[in-house]
Amino acid sequence: MKRFILTGTPGSGKTSLIRALEMQGHFVIEEAATDVIAHEQHMGNLEPWMHPHFIDSITDLQKQRQIQTSNSDTDLQFYDRSPLCTYALAIYLNYEPSSNLKAELERIERGKIYEKRVFFIDNLGFCTPTEARKITFEQSLAFEKIHLETYDKFGYECVRIPVAPINERVQLLLSRL
Repeated sequence: MKRFILTGTPGSGKTSLIRALEMQGHFVIEEAATDVIAHEQHMGNLEPWMHPHFIDSITDLQKQRQIQTSNSDTDLQFYDRSPLCTYALAIYLNYEPSSNLKAELERIERGKIYEKRVFFIDNLGFCTPTEARKITFEQSLAFEKIHLETYDKFGYECVRIPVAPINERVQLLLSRL
């Protein structure tokens, strides 16, 4: 099974690409952080990223989703982010990566869970804040840099997907499989 990661700065169009891939019949896995944020905010925690357990909640959901889809009959999967993105988020938020996150990074490395080629979706030149994404464009560029450094540190190759209309981005991504 081939599991490809889509990553990049917040607001770069990852989720739009994931939706387009899904509409073409590809098997996709949703971003965990957005779902953790939505759940926490629904529970009354309006800024869940201010608590170190936030990183472990994301890590746990990513692991759960990956394991649940491991028995899928598809041989190609696309992930909206990965535990490496969670590591980058921990660094960005100035949290020491937890033992839980480190164990998950070891598990995915040992199990060769994800392809070493990662699709890095280039930023669009702006970042629109949302309830789950309270980040300026300037902050998103710093976060983007941390992502690139993280994937490089762990031995992954980032294949850049430049700004283009969504259908062109999808075709470029699929041509680079």
